[in-house]
Amino acid sequence: MSTMKRWPGWVFDEGEDPDYRFSLANERTFLAWIRTSLALLAGGVALDAINLSIPDGAQRALACVLIVLGIVCAAASWARWAAAERAMRRDSSLPSSRLSALLAGVLIACALVVLVLVLVVV
Repeated sequence: MSTMKRWPGWVFDEGEDPDYRFSLANERTFLAWIRTSLALLAGGVALDAINLSIPDGAQRALACVLIVLGIVCAAASWARWAAAERAMRRDSSLPSSRLSALLAGVLIACALVVLVLVLVVV
């Protein structure tokens, strides 16, 4: 183990270093969630920038929902990474996450709202 203090200490001061392959896999999962977060942010900005045939208030609200979901996804992905890393260091079970269910539910709701608005307006 390195003599350098690693950040965040509340993660790395626990237990023992796991096999580096598991830590790298955990990091890849974190980066995948960050990519998802960036896609949500980009989708929210794009939805606000383009002109759809739906009411402006609804379009802006949907854009805000996507942007907020992107922010939540980024924050939750870091917390998920830290929880998984600590569990591996303690040699305990990996924690469950509700992030994917939340993400899927909100995206389905947004898609249904857009679909209904497009069908009603057209």
